[in-house]
Amino acid sequence: MLTRRSVVSGLTGLCVTGTGAFADAPQPKTPVAFKVPRGACDTHVHVIGDPMAFPMSRSRDYTPPPATVDDLRAMLKKMGIDRVIIITPDIYGNDNSATLAAIKELGRDRARGVAWVAEATPPEAIDSMTAAGIVGMRVNLYGGKHFDVAAAAKRLQARFDLAQRQKWHLQFSEPPFVVSALKAQFASSPVPIVFTYFGWAGGGVDEPGFDAVLSLIKSGSAYVKLSEPYRLSKNGPNYPDLVPVVQALLAANPDRVLWGSGWPHVSGAVPGRPVTAITPDLPIDSGQLLNLFATWVPDVETRHKILVDNPARLYGF
Repeated sequence: MLTRRSVVSGLTGLCVTGTGAFADAPQPKTPVAFKVPRGACDTHVHVIGDPMAFPMSRSRDYTPPPATVDDLRAMLKKMGIDRVIIITPDIYGNDNSATLAAIKELGRDRARGVAWVAEATPPEAIDSMTAAGIVGMRVNLYGGKHFDVAAAAKRLQARFDLAQRQKWHLQFSEPPFVVSALKAQFASSPVPIVFTYFGWAGGGVDEPGFDAVLSLIKSGSAYVKLSEPYRLSKNGPNYPDLVPVVQALLAANPDRVLWGSGWPHVSGAVPGRPVTAITPDLPIDSGQLLNLFATWVPDVETRHKILVDNPARLYGF
């Protein structure tokens, strides 16, 4: 059985000899090569707190190293980014404590959160999350196996209803064929929709269902994050195969495009690695990713939209 003690035991390999301090989370190595506008927002980061204070879910499938709010603050400073959206990672299940604590420490003037919310969560608990800075909810409609359209549609409607009551948006990490199957329902959403990871167009602009993603963005029904290109492409560090995807998204509607680093770039489950063993973060340079974004979006006004205006509108800054 996984206990708080076993989690801490699994993390001891990251401690610095003689201090008991965890190893630092990854920081940008490449200096940012353009002027980041005031009010810029990184819309996709995670905080992995001290496991004594924020124990991970027993049902998680990997154990990332810590990436604390202090580490996040240092990263944002090096990148010249003022605002941030903290996404509760899967390893916490439906426990958003680490995200809420980070929002409180950073302050509501610069931080908001997107939560996992169980269907059985009491209304008063959901109200308290809204009051503490949660502005959106993660939703999973496809588990990677059989896709039941009717069941997904029912779940989607329930999430619409909850988000509408809280004035939240909904965030999805779904392959485009799922979006296509539910396109009419997405188009009628009473709340903003956000697709992560370039709309999951790993196959490029010809990915089945990507036309539905583009249609929803063009109509203003959905936002899309230019986040974590390494989840879709093996052609790093510049991911040239994603350039046509970026161009298609910008052509569809630059007022619905966001940028996110994905810091601290957690690895996820690794076959054969015990769940309680530390899985190092991916060797990704957030500074290089931000510079890459600037090459994708060379127009200063459009960059301002994506980094400042669009997230301010969506997240309520």
